[in-house]
Amino acid sequence: MTYPLRWLMSLLFIAQMYLAMLVLAIAFAPYAIASRNGAWAGIRTYCRWVRFSARHMVGLRSEIRGTVPQGEVLIASKHQSFFDIILICSVVARPKFIMKKELKWAPLLGFYAWRIGCIPVDRGKKGRAIAEMKKAVAAGSAVPGQLIIYPQGTRVAPGAALPYKVGTGLLYQQLAQPCIPAATNVGVFWPRHGIYRRPGLAVVEFLPAIVPGRSVADFMAELERVVETASDALMAEAGFTYAKAA
Repeated sequence: MTYPLRWLMSLLFIAQMYLAMLVLAIAFAPYAIASRNGAWAGIRTYCRWVRFSARHMVGLRSEIRGTVPQGEVLIASKHQSFFDIILICSVVARPKFIMKKELKWAPLLGFYAWRIGCIPVDRGKKGRAIAEMKKAVAAGSAVPGQLIIYPQGTRVAPGAALPYKVGTGLLYQQLAQPCIPAATNVGVFWPRHGIYRRPGLAVVEFLPAIVPGRSVADFMAELERVVETASDALMAEAGFTYAKAA
């Protein structure tokens, strides 16, 4: 398939993806209003549809590796594009996110985020944001599930360096739950911006748990080491290499 045709198929894929989001959000709304399980079912259905349509429209296959987290855990994931969210939510039973505050006002998306217990935070307030996040997480613990946080705070392009934020370590300390690190290579195929989607195998890999009880500094060092090492390996497997800064 030529590049122009792949670009056109990518455009069609994106258009149908957002149309499916609208249709399924409306279709599952009555169930989601009646039960949180309905909200999770709608999200899971949508994510599985995106994986299916990505495979058949743009040749982007996807795979989950490692043991899918169960029960009350903190998932600390590498975040490269929207597709890693899709992969995680397609298999995790009761996901809820630490998300930027602006998203709670997004039509339909904000409703589903509220319904599954997502925690909105104002990322611009730094120290105050951490305090508010910890308070909101404590209040949101009544909604059981797997809390997902992105330790770097935003999407990071393959090969780019961005520090890991201490808020993840403070949540790990506060919750006293196992933390499941997650690595990915999805940004190699699905960039943060732009239309084109590359064919290949996108992977999210759940890594062995970091047990509770470690110091924040020790936890943060271990989290960054395992996630970056595994993500680099996945990206190399996908044919992406880069020179790390000294």
